[in-house]
Amino acid sequence: MIRILVADDHPIVRQGLKQIISGSPGMVVAAEAADGQEVLNQVWKNEFDVVLLDISMPGRNGLDILKQLKSQKPGLAVLLLSVHPEEQYALRVLKAGASGYVTKDRAPEELISAIRAAASGKKYVSPSLAQVLASAAGVEAAGPLHQFLSDREYSVLRLIAAGRTPISIAEELSVSPKTVSTFRSRLLKKMGLKTDAEIVRYAIENRLLG
Repeated sequence: MIRILVADDHPIVRQGLKQIISGSPGMVVAAEAADGQEVLNQVWKNEFDVVLLDISMPGRNGLDILKQLKSQKPGLAVLLLSVHPEEQYALRVLKAGASGYVTKDRAPEELISAIRAAASGKKYVSPSLAQVLASAAGVEAAGPLHQFLSDREYSVLRLIAAGRTPISIAEELSVSPKTVSTFRSRLLKKMGLKTDAEIVRYAIENRLLG
């Protein structure tokens, strides 16, 4: 039996995932979590085969939680679930050790296939994600500028592009406004940009919003 921890801050989403999983033989939702700290607490106290983790968790986001889980339990399979298109986060989560990246607009059958693959120690890569990976492999050594940002800098870039204020970004990332300003300065320097308007234009041109 595949034991699954379902982690999403929306009760309706968790209920939907439980219904999908309960209709599939050989797997069971053994526990739920509504935020990042609850995910860590559950994993410390219980044994799971797969963690189904929403990337947009309140407090520490799913990417941060993924990294901590993989550092403490390298053998634990973690699937990232997200509303964001694959080109925005998939490469980052796979590099961080995720067993796969599934967008919430996928069919339930694909989610079940991803869970089974993760539980068996495999990486789940959808046909569309395979194209993303192939495109990334074919990019010249320089690569798109945002690929050289740290995960925090990338998050700040996307939030600035979405029109969020420094205080709002600080609350989202659980850091101080001063730290947000530091990340902003670093990403501007790395990308050769000067203003928030240029950040917005870059994000739109590279499909980093949505």
